[in-house]
Amino acid sequence: MTRSSRSRLDDEIDEELRLHIELRAADLVKAGLDRAAAERQARIEFGGQLRFKEETREAAGVALLDTLLQDVRFSARVLRKSPGFTLTAIVTLALAIAANAIVFSVLNAFILRPLDLPQPDTLFQLQRGADRNGRQSYPDYVDLRDRNRTFDQLAGYDLAVVGLDPGDSPTRAWVVLATGNYFDALRVQPYLGRFFHASDERGPNSAPYIVLSHSYWHARFHDDPGVVGRVVRLNKYPYTILGVAPPAFHGTLMFADPELFVPMVNQEQIQGANTMPLRASHWIFQVIGHLRDGVTPAQAVSDLNAIGADLEKSYPNDDGQMTFTLANPGLYGDLLRPVMQAFLVGLMLLAGLILLAACANLGSLFAARAADRSREVALRLALGASRGRVLGQLFTEALLVALVGGAAGVAASVVVLRGLSAWQPFSRFPIHVAVTPDALVYTVAAVVTIASGLLFGAVPVRQTLRTDPYEIVKAGSPGGSARRVAIRDVLLVVQVAICAVLVTASIVAVRGLIRSMHSRFGFEPNHALVVNADLSMAGYRDGTAATMQERMIDAVAAIPGADAAGLIDQLPLWGGSAAMSIYTDRTADLRPANAVAHSLVYRVSPEYLKAAGTTLLAGRMVTAHDDSSVTRVAVVNQEFTRQVFGSIAGAIGGYFKVSGDTRIQVVGVVEDGKYGEITERPQAAMFFPFLQSPSTSTWLVLRSNRDPGELAAAVRDALRALDASLPLSIETWNSELNNGVTQFGPRMATASLGVLGVMGAMLSVTGIFGLAAYSLTRRRRELGIRLALGAQRRDVLQAALGRAIRILAIGSIAGLVLGVLASRMLAVIVYQATSRDPMVLTAVVVAMACVGLLGTWIPAQRALSLNPLDLLHED
Repeated sequence: MTRSSRSRLDDEIDEELRLHIELRAADLVKAGLDRAAAERQARIEFGGQLRFKEETREAAGVALLDTLLQDVRFSARVLRKSPGFTLTAIVTLALAIAANAIVFSVLNAFILRPLDLPQPDTLFQLQRGADRNGRQSYPDYVDLRDRNRTFDQLAGYDLAVVGLDPGDSPTRAWVVLATGNYFDALRVQPYLGRFFHASDERGPNSAPYIVLSHSYWHARFHDDPGVVGRVVRLNKYPYTILGVAPPAFHGTLMFADPELFVPMVNQEQIQGANTMPLRASHWIFQVIGHLRDGVTPAQAVSDLNAIGADLEKSYPNDDGQMTFTLANPGLYGDLLRPVMQAFLVGLMLLAGLILLAACANLGSLFAARAADRSREVALRLALGASRGRVLGQLFTEALLVALVGGAAGVAASVVVLRGLSAWQPFSRFPIHVAVTPDALVYTVAAVVTIASGLLFGAVPVRQTLRTDPYEIVKAGSPGGSARRVAIRDVLLVVQVAICAVLVTASIVAVRGLIRSMHSRFGFEPNHALVVNADLSMAGYRDGTAATMQERMIDAVAAIPGADAAGLIDQLPLWGGSAAMSIYTDRTADLRPANAVAHSLVYRVSPEYLKAAGTTLLAGRMVTAHDDSSVTRVAVVNQEFTRQVFGSIAGAIGGYFKVSGDTRIQVVGVVEDGKYGEITERPQAAMFFPFLQSPSTSTWLVLRSNRDPGELAAAVRDALRALDASLPLSIETWNSELNNGVTQFGPRMATASLGVLGVMGAMLSVTGIFGLAAYSLTRRRRELGIRLALGAQRRDVLQAALGRAIRILAIGSIAGLVLGVLASRMLAVIVYQATSRDPMVLTAVVVAMACVGLLGTWIPAQRALSLNPLDLLHED
């Protein structure tokens, strides 16, 4: 029905009503009533005109859409008349919707959304053994690739960092070392040029080819199509650029964005050693492939296990446990996915609590608003409007606020997510956080927005249904106050409790992170400088690297102010280290099942443990005499001695074996430390002399009390004098530790909880403020009378704000108890996170007291400024 048609219908209804009333009034005049009394009696007998109009429109077939449009226009006018209320409601909901949209987008990107590859449903990663490790040796990979009957193709890859020299300025670059069939197995087509294939591989270092990622081609080569066929240098070896990968292809790890793809047969040139022939060297990061048509994952697992059982029998000393499972690739299978999933689901629950708190806040505001508008609603009901129509308009008003707030929240989340997608948390690692929202995210946001509007819009429904219009019109004030107050009180208690949970969890996380950074790690990061230099990028190999490393140590140790300088191949708490099976000296059968321990392996120079501040408990450190001409020796930690020898005394001078039947003598024992991550349990670790176990990976540790900036400049000059082409990174050890991968999870968890805690506190402040201000407004005359009768200002404050403070106390206690229970789970992510810390409990109490102070400050000032004479003169 058009607008003109609706206007004509309304005019006709009004005219019909007028005629009926006039005819009835004329009859009453004839019966003896005067004209005014007759018209009044006619209107009373006729009943509510609004209800008659609604029924007439329905009978005339006016569409539901017309009624909805009328409600929308009316709600918009009402909301415009209360800009403070409207803005508060919209901002409150926008914050909650934005938090949920951001967290769900991350959950969707890493857990729910598959890799952006052709046929992702049939793409699986192989996991080996009970620990579901994705790493395989190259010979095992070849056997699995050639002997399986369930995969279309199996491809393997590893990640490495290289020195790239395109001819103008050398730089670091992250590469994917991929088997020749990598792109064919993934069914990916090149954007420019061509990919390498299995036919390009003809033995070690036989395929000097590069494929550029699209983002690296855009950033480094400025979309120049002429790069195809160009020769660049990787670790000083010439490589030809074959092509460019498509824009959407970022490899097969969701969080990584490698820059180059290189054939795996060139491992020696890229990583400095050729371990491809070694079946015991499980260095391939992942093996992935598509299932053949009609093959189920269970059939593929059965096929792989049959091959694995045969390999275990054929190579008992090399392969270990060769049972297989399948996992979806992207988050390194089932090793990282459960941790990420648990964290994101927990974060999603907390974001849901924020949304629930926002709905409780808005429900409280809408209940107070309904109470203030009770006389308006009563008049409409008295004039004949149906309760359904009144409720429909109230819900329309709530949904209008929800839609505007939801749209603002989604818009804000898009801005934040774009920033996250462009974020590079680690300058040395190709981290790619692709969390751009998709249709699923927008759909969930829309559903949550509408559900939220219905939820807080339903709060004043009961009081509207119980409204007695004639009592309100006659008395001039709403009835049923006690029940309305009870609803608002319950909502506010829930909201404050949620805030207390979030504040408790965030303070626990922050306190745990601070304590973890001041814990004992088995090394002392204060007053230490670390220098990272991978010698393979400058063309050094295991045979020549040791000489260069000795020159580097001597050059750094000679710098004025240097107290100690040493070298280690992999810095603790910086991405982990390789592990090795350990056997007793009496073990003859060196199968992995007979190992007594699995120990982390580090290669160190004689002065490293002193430079690192690691405490020697027994024996001696490694020395310059521990080279390839003498017996293999090692310094081990306490956990190693417990697992292998039973005690420190039994370890000194004792021997153990590693794969290859190599005997190693223990010459020293040092304290336990943290090696892979701060939250780990004690791990066995051993430190080999770097002259007996050469490696091109180099981390120099320099201990000094000099200014770090001056010291770094001196170190750079000293090392550049040895080799100007050597890529260097120089930082304080504390900076490296703070920016390390192992701290990323705890820091993100702490930051996320901190943001949610602040949002919860903001919502509680507005909720407490709303209750206190509403209570003060409703009781102004009563408070004025009390003041006029001689009441003290303190008593007035208690009367005006007592209920708000009691609700704050009840909600805070309930939330603190729940937060203490919930925060126990944080210890899994944040080391030393505990809710039993007195400082945590004190901080929560202070934070909630600040929430109450902020929420009641303005209403308290208003209560103290009341003038009883002015109030008593008000109508």
